[in-house]
Amino acid sequence: MSQEKLADELGFTRVKLNALESAATKNPSIEDLITVATYFRLAIDTFLKVNLAKITELKLRELEAGNDVFVSGGKLRVVAITVNANNKENIEFVPIKAKAGYLIGYNDPEYITTLPKFTMPHLPENRTYRMFPTEGDSMLPIPENCLVITEYSSDWRELKDTACIVVMGSEQSFLFKMVTSREDKLLLHSLNPVYEDKEVFAGDVLEIWKYHSHITDVIPSSETMMQELLRSVNEIKKDVKTLID
Repeated sequence: MSQEKLADELGFTRVKLNALESAATKNPSIEDLITVATYFRLAIDTFLKVNLAKITELKLRELEAGNDVFVSGGKLRVVAITVNANNKENIEFVPIKAKAGYLIGYNDPEYITTLPKFTMPHLPENRTYRMFPTEGDSMLPIPENCLVITEYSSDWRELKDTACIVVMGSEQSFLFKMVTSREDKLLLHSLNPVYEDKEVFAGDVLEIWKYHSHITDVIPSSETMMQELLRSVNEIKKDVKTLID
């Protein structure tokens, strides 16, 4: 982003922004500090106290998301949720048709209230859950078009070969993958061996929701994935042999 564009977005003149960036302004006003911190979605404590140039992109992304691990008091990430009449958290459901809207309003309380919501008796309390539909076959034997119930992950660094729904802002998509954290990157692995592993920058990720369980109307096949692949290979061999003969 150019300095002129950023100045325009902040409501500053380019000269004023240049003075702030070059430290020519020794004592910026409180109003200006709040304006800049708010624009970059940072807590004012973090903006004033933390050398942001020395932290990883993963930590920076956590700060932008509100998961402020540097401020006294611990993690302050506030996830937009809804509650029922008994003041217990609902499980919000993100239908396929609502995915585009979720990528924009995932942290907007007003948007979250528009999503379908329900409760389930068997889930542990004091945790935040959301349900997403899956698309594609990259996580077979978990079938496509099933409903995955997930738990919000506030610390991506703890993830190691964990099944997750990854909300990607850069690709405007939802990925259901096994996730392993690697500094400022995440390794995404599919259970289906047909798909190759994928590495993404943490800065491209909006949210991560850990797999808890799934709902499907598909009866599992008696064949394992490997058995199914071997059967398919043998059928191809028979067809090739028939053509040769």
